[in-house]
Amino acid sequence: MVKSRYFTKTQEFDGMPKVIDFKIVEEEIDDDLKDKEILGEAIYISVDPYTRYAVYYNVPPGAPIIGFQVIKVTKSKNPKYFVGEKIMVHGGWRTTCKVDDEQVWYKVDKISGIDTSVFVGALGMPGMTAYCGFLEICQPKEGETVFVNGCAGAVGNLVGQIAKIKGCKVIGCCGSDEKIKFAKSIGFDDVFNYKTCKDYPGILKKMAPNGVDCFFDNVGGRMSTDVLACMNVGGRISVCGAISAYNSKTLGQGKPYNISIVKQLLMRGFGVGQFKDKFPEALKHMIQWIQEGKLKIHETTTKGFENTPQAFIDMLSGGNIGKAVVKV
Repeated sequence: MVKSRYFTKTQEFDGMPKVIDFKIVEEEIDDDLKDKEILGEAIYISVDPYTRYAVYYNVPPGAPIIGFQVIKVTKSKNPKYFVGEKIMVHGGWRTTCKVDDEQVWYKVDKISGIDTSVFVGALGMPGMTAYCGFLEICQPKEGETVFVNGCAGAVGNLVGQIAKIKGCKVIGCCGSDEKIKFAKSIGFDDVFNYKTCKDYPGILKKMAPNGVDCFFDNVGGRMSTDVLACMNVGGRISVCGAISAYNSKTLGQGKPYNISIVKQLLMRGFGVGQFKDKFPEALKHMIQWIQEGKLKIHETTTKGFENTPQAFIDMLSGGNIGKAVVKV
């Protein structure tokens, strides 16, 4: 048996989660592994927006909080993974976890100039979300205009950089002047602060006088509906998330359907897991772009496993720039 700690929720979230909504549970894990099982120690834990609604609907009080992490293998009965190797897994907010093939995404290879933490960010779930969700659904063409909301977050900043690599004009929005500065530093052509903006359609028309061709939506809500009015005929919309509604008890309201019909818009929601066959291609290109300096990495790192809930809350509150990561 080996000792482990994991986070659970003490009660259902009421709006924005609070630190008192979480607690650490200590347990012993049976290290007598079955075939294809792996035991590992957490190195980095990812905190992500999707966890907010996934935990609300799928994780009852007392059960472990779900999430991605990079672990170092300490024991293995899986011939694909050996003791000492690092792998990226869906292991939850745990210090030690036991996983099987279904929970393993891929090995964390040693790559010159790329930190291990990047495998829960640009080379992890957010990176695969940005690459596959944008390129497979929006299919951007050189010279087109792309709009990204939440453009300083873990996924949004990568979508913007990929769009620039593909030769697009890229505009976005985020929630502070500091984030605007960051977004412009990684290549966004123009960015506005959604918290101070009073006229979303007006500023979008100013930033994109020829209209928006591709919209990568991380936020949902009123703005997402307003963007549709600024899109060109035949525009494509990738619906990645709805962080504006994750802490709400009611769904946001909007009237996108008549606009979508008139403008012949393609709108598609997705879960990154459906593109798993594309991950090898995505990793190859993302690693190449990082090494070439075309894709810049920025992380907001919180140290200490016990601080995972605070890192999660800070991320939901917009306190991070780039990827929010916990170093265990």
